Amino acid sequence: MGQCGITSSKTVLVFLNLIFWAAAGILCYVGAYVFITYDDYDHFFEDVYTMIPAVVIIAVGTLLFIIGLIGCCATIRESRCGLATFVAILLLVFITEVVVVVLGYIYRAKVASEVDNSIHKVYNKYNGSNPDAATRAIDYVQRQLHCCGISDYKDWENTLWYKETKNNSVPLSCCKADVINCTGTMNRPSDLYAEGCQVLVVSKLQEIMMYVIWAALAFAVIQLLGMLCACVVLCRRSRDPAYELLITGGTYA
Repeated sequence: MGQCGITSSKTVLVFLNLIFWAAAGILCYVGAYVFITYDDYDHFFEDVYTMIPAVVIIAVGTLLFIIGLIGCCATIRESRCGLATFVAILLLVFITEVVVVVLGYIYRAKVASEVDNSIHKVYNKYNGSNPDAATRAIDYVQRQLHCCGISDYKDWENTLWYKETKNNSVPLSCCKADVINCTGTMNRPSDLYAEGCQVLVVSKLQEIMMYVIWAALAFAVIQLLGMLCACVVLCRRSRDPAYELLITGGTYA
């Protein structure tokens, strides 16, 4: 029964190491996705530390690839030192992922206040005739999220761009995608997106942060199982050096 248990633990551990390699790619993808998406919305928050969870998740993904390699070699060769190193690194990464989850929730809660503090400044920087970074960001958000203005399209009346143009219209990015020949005039509000952008931007950024949180939680559970299996193999190796080798089926002496 004990022999069966140790062999099963080694088999599960090798399988988990293969999952670690897949997890490394997934975590790096999630981190890169967060970076790319946040880049489209970076004008709406000023706290650069909001990106810390994404940075850490990419670092963890890179480290997981190395962990998978160490784990496979240590398990197949049944190296006590290798398995101990494997468990220690897994524990470190596990703690890191717990920190990522905590930071994710902290910064997710701060998104609403960050957007509220910056969105009015961004809209006041809008310059439709000479597009700059703020202008491109607003047009992108309004088209992608199907919104107009901060709370609604009437917020444009308070912007410098509206007061300078004096044409009683909003940017064309406020026009509904299915409306033909939309000029952005406020005399035809049915042609414009009715919902404001602030709530949708906050919702989008919080959704992105949840990707990081759920990814970190999911792989933390897998790593916990990996540490458990490695500890089983390591403890058995310490007590009884003569047990079946996974790779050869022989006896280790």
